[in-house]
Amino acid sequence: MEDILDEIFDRVVESRIFRNRDILNPDYIPDRLPHRENEIRRVASVLAQALRNSRPNNLFIYGLTGTGKTAVTLYVLRRLEAKARQLGVDVRYAYVNTRQRDTPYKVLVDIASSIGLRVPFTGLSTAEVYTRLVRALSRASGVLIVVLDEVDWLVRRKGDDLLYKLTRIGYELPRDAAKVSIVGITNDVKFVEMLDARVRSSLGEEEVVFPPYNAEQLRDILWERAREAFQPGAVDESVISYCAALAAREHGDARHALDLLRVAGEVAERENAPRVTVEHVKKAWGQLERDRVYEVVSTLPLHARLVLAAVIAAAGRSYTTTGELYSVYRELASALGVESVTQRRVSDIVNELDMLGVLSARVVNRGRYGKTRMISLAADPETIVEALSRDPRLRRLLGQVAVPGGGAGGGGGRTPGTLAPNPNKARRGGR
Repeated sequence: MEDILDEIFDRVVESRIFRNRDILNPDYIPDRLPHRENEIRRVASVLAQALRNSRPNNLFIYGLTGTGKTAVTLYVLRRLEAKARQLGVDVRYAYVNTRQRDTPYKVLVDIASSIGLRVPFTGLSTAEVYTRLVRALSRASGVLIVVLDEVDWLVRRKGDDLLYKLTRIGYELPRDAAKVSIVGITNDVKFVEMLDARVRSSLGEEEVVFPPYNAEQLRDILWERAREAFQPGAVDESVISYCAALAAREHGDARHALDLLRVAGEVAERENAPRVTVEHVKKAWGQLERDRVYEVVSTLPLHARLVLAAVIAAAGRSYTTTGELYSVYRELASALGVESVTQRRVSDIVNELDMLGVLSARVVNRGRYGKTRMISLAADPETIVEALSRDPRLRRLLGQVAVPGGGAGGGGGRTPGTLAPNPNKARRGGR
């Protein structure tokens, strides 16, 4: 066993594939961000007012996943903070990912920490933490820029009350106190529509929309990282182009492209291959897709998971309609003893799952019978079932119906089986 472990350890330490694997991590901020020059200028032009000790306008940034929103924002803020130090101006920022810090209390604790205010992790009311934050800001000076990443996650779970308070916090501070500016980042381009009108007007003083990358732009981004991340000759043009083409098909997601290239390198390393090939990329794609679907489904609210279970319950057919789906959903909700939501809300959930790539919802014209929406699975049924089965209540329901035939899309030739989770399959962790 020692020899086996030594072989594994030596393979990583003396890797023929990686020089610096961390450069391919999505949270790595490089010195250059190709094809985001316009967005950098726009974000910087808004936030640069802080260098004059003036409060920048609140900024709302949105665009699809992997379009560089967080990277550009942090890139600009780090440069802004360094420039402020040169000029002797007090500018600092607080970055909070509200998907990870998913309660108003945790968000406020992180903001307080950025200005040196220590707040206990538990034991106070949210109102008390907010009061202490306002009091500390009243005694401070300079400019504080608060970045709320994935802000839609917090608002959907807890409402927009905290967001409203933060965007109006300046009204509670003396004139000579610290100035606070809010930057909201979201992947949901329709998120702004669900905000209270007062929050929308306060947060949306300035807006920047990030378009998706195309395949050529993704290829440039991957090459930029690959030159530093891989050993010379470990990747070539065919691998980079293939990763870029796959990611461009997935709405131009640079984060996914980087993950794909990194995991392909890890697959090649595990196989002790001398270089990364297109076959390694294909294996990485399958692994990432399973992990992505598992993570998405595992973190869905209960009624969204019930909607998915209802689609699966239509096991003998390749698709279901909205009306049929709603009937099955109500039966499942009743079986769990939870109150069902309206058909309109179920329709909205279907749209959200379609956007996430878990369901496919196509509107089809049936002539004199009018239009109907054909709803089917758009991801591997076994992975969806495995993720849903983490909830013991859903596991019992799923064990009573059959897996729909086919793979992604619910169509092809898979032999139907039971929906009970495979006990021999290793449990996946969220990525």
